[in-house]
Amino acid sequence: MVQTRKVLTGNEAVARGFYEVGGLLASSYPGSPTVELLEAVKEYKEIYAEFSVNEKVALEVAIGSSFYGARSMVSMKHVGVNVAMDPLMTFTQTPMNGGFLLVTGDDPGMASSQNEQDNRLIGKFANMGIFYPGSSQEAKDFVKAALPLSEEYGMPMMLDITSRVCHGRGVVEEGEREIHKPKGFTPDNTKYTMLPPITHARQYAMKERLEALAEYAYDAPFNLYEEVEGAKVLLIATGLVYQNLLELQLPYSIYRPGMVYPLSSRRLLELREKYDRIIVIEEMMPFMENELKLLGITCEGKEWFSFTGELHTEDIEEGLFKAGLLTEKRSIDMEKTSVVSRPPMFCSGCPHRPVFDILKKMKVTVMGDIGCYSMSVLPAFEASHTMISMGATVGITKGMNKVMRMEGDEKPLVSVIGDGTFFHSGMTGFANLLHQVDEKDNMTFIVLENGTTAMTGGQHNGSSGKYDVADDLHMDIQKILNTMGIDNVQYVDQFDYKLFRDTLKAEVKKTGISVIIATRPCALKFKIKEPHYYVDPKICIGCRSCVKTNCPPIRMKNYEGIEGLKSSIDPSMCVGCSVCSQVCPVGAIKPSKIKEA
Repeated sequence: MVQTRKVLTGNEAVARGFYEVGGLLASSYPGSPTVELLEAVKEYKEIYAEFSVNEKVALEVAIGSSFYGARSMVSMKHVGVNVAMDPLMTFTQTPMNGGFLLVTGDDPGMASSQNEQDNRLIGKFANMGIFYPGSSQEAKDFVKAALPLSEEYGMPMMLDITSRVCHGRGVVEEGEREIHKPKGFTPDNTKYTMLPPITHARQYAMKERLEALAEYAYDAPFNLYEEVEGAKVLLIATGLVYQNLLELQLPYSIYRPGMVYPLSSRRLLELREKYDRIIVIEEMMPFMENELKLLGITCEGKEWFSFTGELHTEDIEEGLFKAGLLTEKRSIDMEKTSVVSRPPMFCSGCPHRPVFDILKKMKVTVMGDIGCYSMSVLPAFEASHTMISMGATVGITKGMNKVMRMEGDEKPLVSVIGDGTFFHSGMTGFANLLHQVDEKDNMTFIVLENGTTAMTGGQHNGSSGKYDVADDLHMDIQKILNTMGIDNVQYVDQFDYKLFRDTLKAEVKKTGISVIIATRPCALKFKIKEPHYYVDPKICIGCRSCVKTNCPPIRMKNYEGIEGLKSSIDPSMCVGCSVCSQVCPVGAIKPSKIKEA
């Protein structure tokens, strides 16, 4: 076999493992930390890959592929699995025809997520085998182990990979692709139609296959036992925590299960007899710790280590010091230097900026949603007041509106949702608006149609074909809403600042359901650049109206011979959106005459 060594991210390594094991179909919905996984899969022409409209649909696409006998993979961030739970919890009852792998990207420390969900719990809940890699090489190896086991034991597998492993890089041994031809689909109601009484039997089948897999795990190659002669303490760690633990070079034995569920009860009960203390070191929930305790094994864990965030080497050392296993801490405490914070901000020319500048000035209550526009919660805008999950804004707005009217509160509500989120999970909320409509309702919805799933790197969505003729999805949101029965829907260009402001103010004053679709595309994705703008410092009054739009190229500075700070625009960053010029009260900001190359 020809092997090469490459430096790959964990995401790239998962993609490589799927390629080498003969995978044929991979689906996903973009969400950090697993976005780049499908992007990497797309490089392999032998595999069909797609970003589906949401995680539920992505899962269903992969289910269909698996039903036909193809090795299939679906990937999503940890909260995305919540969206896919309905089909997942039924599908896991079926015997696998083609190997099936669900890759979920957990996010300890919430680097880019609204919660810190430990999806090992979901994997167990769904009766799946769970692999937990801690390096790029393990990520590839575990994919190649999981899919054949999925077929052998007739069960779906989960690869739970964390943010740092997804994005971190490591040397990976690459091999050749295995050809795995699908068996085809043979109708069999006892396998693929999950209705009573068929499902009654499948409950026992799930139990039996987990027991068989646990027996296989006893001496499986992906579960490592590193014995230190004479040691009376066993440390159990997996994933990146195991890698961090190794840096301490401790005189204790280590058990590192690559598959964290099901654990081998036979192996663990044997180990219990050899050690005086067993300490489980794991991020987030005490998942393995609880599994040991269910086996009647006395162990320690979360009393020494944090239940939230990542566990770095110094955190592990601190916990073991508290547990009395270290007499001193050897890690060097990094000097904490004060660094000027740089909060996330909208890109130059982002079409969301004028919308939230207007909303902030209007001082209305705004229900927000998930996307780039989530940053509207942060300074300098602070223009959105709720943020829960994809598409939730529509139902939340309705619920608040109904209770407000019951209490005689006539204040209007504004809801903001992106086009990608609209197609992901917003459409059902809009359909539900029409249930028990009241003439006193006052809800205004702004759909930010920028033609891209921007926050995760510019993946397409249902509107992308409007701005990119090469994209095969061009769904008209106005027509969709009109067909549902929502009549007051209009397109408005948010870069016509006055028009958008006046339109929004007028709609907010009306009762009923109003929808404004903001029309400008993502400047970054579609490389939009018009002649830049500049400031005439002799006219500028230093009022900072332009600065308050929070556009990156704009700052205040001293001009030679002119008293006081005046506004300025970095021409290398300006993309010519013109919003600053429109909010300037004295006409000090003007377009350059030179067209940018």
